[in-house]
Amino acid sequence: MNKPPNFNRLARLYLWMELLSFGLWLSLTRQTFLPRLGQARRALVLGDGDGRFSAKLLCANSQVRITAVDASSAMLAALTRRAGRHHSRVETQKADIRTWFPPAALEPYDLIATHFFLDCLTTPEVQSLASRLRSASTPNALWVVSDFAVPDSAFGRFLAFPIVTSLYLSFAVLTGLAVRRLPDHATALTGAGFTLLKRRSRLAGLLIAELWSASVPGSDPSPASSAL
Repeated sequence: MNKPPNFNRLARLYLWMELLSFGLWLSLTRQTFLPRLGQARRALVLGDGDGRFSAKLLCANSQVRITAVDASSAMLAALTRRAGRHHSRVETQKADIRTWFPPAALEPYDLIATHFFLDCLTTPEVQSLASRLRSASTPNALWVVSDFAVPDSAFGRFLAFPIVTSLYLSFAVLTGLAVRRLPDHATALTGAGFTLLKRRSRLAGLLIAELWSASVPGSDPSPASSAL
């Protein structure tokens, strides 16, 4: 197994790198389903970078408690600072998510959030993660995903694919990231027992936001999809 990428050196630059490359589009994508998360009480947030999604969730939901897991101590410190007065509702754990297991003694999670994080994993690693998280989540848990995508279109072939490839090469140099292609996270989550409820896209499909739920017997697995 390769070493996890080292994002420590990017912690203070992460916001500006994002704004200079994609403006507000990544932030908007992270927040797509935020209004649907008001009932969450125990949230597991993986790889939230400098914590902008966590901060928004804490402000929008006064009851939620967050467990934030990241391999970067600098990113976790940034997340805690960004939580501000809500920091007492945040627990941070520094760990390689590929080998991390949710503590058995804790209550199950009713919300999982992975924003621009699954793309740091291979498909088998996402499959393993999804299986572990399914057993640690409530029967009606929600999982929100934001990520890059390469749509099956001319835009995907000639613009999205080169953009995604250049991002992988950049993070390989900056952080040591070993992954070079987007994982098939949809197949991994479905195989672990999650059902896609909604999928929305931005920038002609380069960015996607998805809302998944732990499968309920008899539920309609067909998602509603729209482009923004």
